[in-house]
This record gives sequence, structure tokens and C-alpha cells, in this order.
Amino acid sequence: MGPVRTPPPAVMGAVEAATMGLGEGSLAHRVGCLLPSGPGARLLQLPRCVADPPVGRTPGSGRDLEGWSEALSAAVSALRAGGLVAVPTDTLYGVACSACCSAALGAVYSLKGRCQTKPLAVCLGRVADIYRYCRVRVPRELLEDLLPGPVTLVMERSGELNKDLNPFTPLVGIRIPDHAFMRDLAQKFSGPLALTSANISSQPSSLNVKEFQDLWPHLSLVIDGGPIGDMKSPECRLGSTVVDLSVPGKYRIIRPGCALTQTAAILQKKYGLVPSEEPCS
Repeated sequence: MGPVRTPPPAVMGAVEAATMGLGEGSLAHRVGCLLPSGPGARLLQLPRCVADPPVGRTPGSGRDLEGWSEALSAAVSALRAGGLVAVPTDTLYGVACSACCSAALGAVYSLKGRCQTKPLAVCLGRVADIYRYCRVRVPRELLEDLLPGPVTLVMERSGELNKDLNPFTPLVGIRIPDHAFMRDLAQKFSGPLALTSANISSQPSSLNVKEFQDLWPHLSLVIDGGPIGDMKSPECRLGSTVVDLSVPGKYRIIRPGCALTQTAAILQKKYGLVPSEEPCS
């Protein structure tokens, strides 16, 4: 991985304003968060035997439960303070922040050296939460067939989302990872999380925490859930399948990802959606 890029002046100005409570209308006051200023990330390891327990089961031993709860509480606290938190998902390691914190959103772009017009996905904890943040034009059963899972569903956003999140598009991608910690975190945080992969843009995605160690000094917290998938398989680094469902009766694949075949089969065979002829943007 290459070195972390120096933030653009505009981003640095926003971050400094948020950190010091200064700037136009006091950015920190408007978004209700402050970016942390510390020496680097704290590392917390999830109990290995329960890093992703089967759905409906919780970690078994008292020590496991304590470790799980400690990681959840630490992550929620960091996110509410405007921090960036590295998290395991069902596909890759990601970086999450509060989607309501404009300064944190800017810090994510700066951290990754990401193009300002490339959108961030929103991570939620339950299918029911989607209806608050999106205008849904597909049956609820379709959402439940694909989520939780390695899929990002793109729909028309509602007015509930922070206007500084992807202000260049009326759409938003929704993720509900099939990972127990991420579902617990999203539900306990009780708000939308912005989520992106834990790597510098254009660099390979990460399947364990050591692969993005150069980002640690710029994060508030790293949650180590162990290796994700087969680290020798290129397919495991493809990330989620991104599909646009904003047009009724149609779907458009934006990124093939790791679940294209099964996703397309569900959309076409079970729900009768047809592929859009529009090219991917």
C-alpha cells in the first residue's frame, strides 16, 4: 500500500473547524460531533470463537460476552465522537463513520485519497431501517432475500440522510452485512453508518487488519475480527455486488462483486426484474 495522502486544503479546513469548534456556523456544532485528536487507533480483538456466530445465537461464555460488549461499546463511542472505525464485514474490512457527521465523512475521503464524487455506502442493522432512509420500489421480500448479505442495494434516498453524504446524487447504496458484529453495531449505534473499504483508493482491499496497518494512525479504533475469506483467492477481494434498484421493474449492475450470479438469479427468476440497458456509470 502507498502512503496516506495529504488531505486537500478544503478537507483540512473542515476537519480543523470541526476539531476546534470553528468555521462557518461551527461545523462541529451543526453535525453534532468532533473528530478525535489522538496518537492513533486502539485495537480490539473480537473473541475468535464467536467473531461471527450463526444468526440467532450470541457468544457463549461470560468472557466472550464481555469482550463482544466491550468492542461494541468502544465502537459506538468512537463513532458518536466523530471517529473513523475499522470493522470486519462479510466481504472485506471496512472503515465506518457516522453518516450524520459531515466532518467524519470528509475525513474518510481524505484518508483514502478517494474521489469526492465517488459515493459512500450506508450500513444499517435491519431491513426495516431501509424505509426510513430510502424510497423503496421493490417488494420487502426481495430486500429480505438479499439482505443481510454481500450485496449493496442502490435506491433513491430520502430526506432523512445527511445532505453532505453523497450530495452529487439522489441515490444511495445500502449495506446490511451478513456479519453479526456489524449488525449489532449498526443497531446499537441507532443511526446510519457510512461504510467503505479499508484501503487507499486504487490499492487492494483488505482481508485482515495487518493489510491496512498504514491507516491505523488515522483511525480511532480497529476491530479485529480475524481473517475474512480465503486470502489467496482474488475473488475474495471483490467486495459486495452493487445493484441499482431505483427504476421500477429493472435492475442495473454497478459492480459485479462477489455475489453477482446469485443476486441476478433472485432478481430475474423470482421477482421478474429485467436488466437495464443503461451502461454502468
